Amino acid sequence: MTMPANPTQLSLYWRLRYRAEAAIFFAFMTAFKFLPVDTASALGGFIGRHLLAHTPIDLRAQRNLEAAFADRSAAELATIRSEMWDNLGRTIAEYPHLDAFRMRGEDPRIIVEGLEHVRVAQQTGKGIIFVSGHLANWEILPITAFDYGLDGGSVYRPVNNPFVDAWTVAQRTQNGPKYMISKGPQGTRRIFSLLRQGKAIFMLVDQKTNEGIPAQFFGRMAMTTPAPAVLALKLGAILLPTTNERLSGAHFKVTVHPPILAVASDDHERDVLNLTQQINDVIEAVIRRRPSQWLWIHRRWPKTGDRPRSRRGKRVQTLGGNGVGVDSDGSSLT
Repeated sequence: MTMPANPTQLSLYWRLRYRAEAAIFFAFMTAFKFLPVDTASALGGFIGRHLLAHTPIDLRAQRNLEAAFADRSAAELATIRSEMWDNLGRTIAEYPHLDAFRMRGEDPRIIVEGLEHVRVAQQTGKGIIFVSGHLANWEILPITAFDYGLDGGSVYRPVNNPFVDAWTVAQRTQNGPKYMISKGPQGTRRIFSLLRQGKAIFMLVDQKTNEGIPAQFFGRMAMTTPAPAVLALKLGAILLPTTNERLSGAHFKVTVHPPILAVASDDHERDVLNLTQQINDVIEAVIRRRPSQWLWIHRRWPKTGDRPRSRRGKRVQTLGGNGVGVDSDGSSLT
């Protein structure tokens, strides 16, 4: 159920419920904020391993891992899950410390590889679409790009709780690109405008969308947003897969991969599918190297009976699956 973004538009029940949830959330954030970033990150990891790992959602992670790594033992998969919960706990605890990851001093917390791909893309004067997934602390990517002089906007899904959402958006915009873009016509117009100005767009593309197109991910069809592919084909924007890895504690390595070339043919739907598949392939390869750094609790793969919901989804069934999301005129990013 989607609630209004403005708290004043909520019923009394939802206002009270969201305020209670927010009070608990902000109590934790305040506690983490008063700790040094390394201590907060370590405490978050402890909470992740010993509390979050024992919630019912861990079963989804177990099932996803068993399907993705059928050749690994139960003990290996249990270790991956434990490390995943450690990473998630650390990521949550690091939210009030996002400013600590800005480039400062001689020992920055983030190292970057593949920066040459960004520089080459900038020289074209075209917009750049950075595509990534929920790897390590996924908030690090736009922060790093912003510190290297890249401005633009991040596409995001608003948090259901409007009080938590407002705080989260504030943390992001204070330390990264100033535009937070949610789905819908207004967000689509903002993305087009920024890309046409040669700005950057940051997108996490590893979550299931029933309006997406079916692309292989760990040997199974996964409904994947075609938005980056459609935008690259329509506007000539540069597609740069970019991934993040937690090295130790609150230290990271950001890797910018070679661009995925968007070459248009006379078959637009197949072009979109091919580009989307290449994006999935890059993200999957990174996850396979460090599986504990990805968020396995996503409902990433479709359930039996899922059907395409968009016009494009129905049109591309003959190309090997069901689903899609962005109409050929680019009018929708959902």
